[in-house]
Amino acid sequence: MTAQLSNLEAQLEAIRLEAQQAIATSQTLDHIEQLRVKYLGKKGPIPQVLGGMGKLDPTERPRIGALANEVKEALQSELEQRRSTLQAAQIQAQLEAETLDVTMPGIFYPQGRVHPINSTIDQALDIFMGLGYTVAEGPEMETDYYNFEALNFLADHPARDMQDTLYLPDGNLLRTHTSSVQIRYMENNDPPIRVAVPGRCYRRDTVDATHAAVFHQIEILAVDEGLTFTDLKGTVKVFLQEMFGDIPVRFRPSFFPFTEPSAEVDVQWKGRWLEVMGCGMVDPNVLKAVGYDPEVYTGFAAGFGVERLALVLHQIDDIRRLFTSDLRFLRQF
Repeated sequence: MTAQLSNLEAQLEAIRLEAQQAIATSQTLDHIEQLRVKYLGKKGPIPQVLGGMGKLDPTERPRIGALANEVKEALQSELEQRRSTLQAAQIQAQLEAETLDVTMPGIFYPQGRVHPINSTIDQALDIFMGLGYTVAEGPEMETDYYNFEALNFLADHPARDMQDTLYLPDGNLLRTHTSSVQIRYMENNDPPIRVAVPGRCYRRDTVDATHAAVFHQIEILAVDEGLTFTDLKGTVKVFLQEMFGDIPVRFRPSFFPFTEPSAEVDVQWKGRWLEVMGCGMVDPNVLKAVGYDPEVYTGFAAGFGVERLALVLHQIDDIRRLFTSDLRFLRQF
């Protein structure tokens, strides 16, 4: 045995002992990975030792190669064993840390309820979506153009009065109806369209049992070739009968700046007529404002206050109850 052979064998044994000691004392999985790279990687000490095989007699080289493979396999085995041990210890520690005391009393979380405003909106939108309408939403802070001008409100129309509308210092306002979303939708979509628009609205109303300064609306809009008032009446009747059941519905002539002809809609509920919504055929000026040709397209619109329907459906006597967050009241629903 040559001195060079003995030297390489001694180096491999030293590497084995050093690595085994480091593996045995390792306490983390990250450290185990670092040791694997250090001792078994391409830049580790074993390849460096094998680099000296060129100075050996050809008959001695297989002996060093076999010993190097033996050291590699031994270290790989010990790394895997240590990794498994650390992983098991980590899992056990996690289990002990997350152990639950099943004898402790639980924490009671009362079951929530759907607010009557939300349930009324959901019920109405389900009906309109079943009729082929798409739901659209828009900003609550609006410009005068979208809230009034594009909807055929003249500059001196009473709805622009400061007593009715909440104006902002920058000249914008809080929308008084969700009709403004219809204008925005038509500007970005070509007919035919069928859209339902839910949302919060604001008016400078005196708060009492039937009025609130903040309320919710749902409006619908349909524009297509050949739509008539008969189509409007049929849609409104189907909606109201889905909401209230098979009850009488009547239409009364009315006026809205953005529809012509216009009507108020009543339902006969518990022996008396109740006004529930307004509707009408879209005024040609509104169609022109969004670039639709009123000689080709006609449309109809309808809208109602969600709170009014909620009051009727749930037999609530005061609109203010809907905004008090009184759990004694909300638990009924």
